[in-house]
Amino acid sequence: MRNRVRELRSARGLSQGQLGVALGVSRQTVNAIETERYTPSLPLAFALGRFFEVRIEEMFHVDDDSRDG
Repeated sequence: MRNRVRELRSARGLSQGQLGVALGVSRQTVNAIETERYTPSLPLAFALGRFFEVRIEEMFHVDDDSRDG
C-alpha cells in the first residue's frame, strides 16, 4: 500500500521523531510506514489523517487501482 506520509511530514518541516511524538509512536514506526514496510492500524491511520487534516483515502492507496466487479 502506497502512502504520502513522508511528503506530508516533510511539507510541515517535521522530523520522523517529531511526528512519532505527536502520534504517540516511535520514530521507527513512522519510518516503517514511510518506507511501506508497515501498514498502520486503522486507529493510527485515522490519527495520521487528523494530524495532517486529510482523508485517509488521500494519504493511502492500494498499488493496484483495478476494481472488482
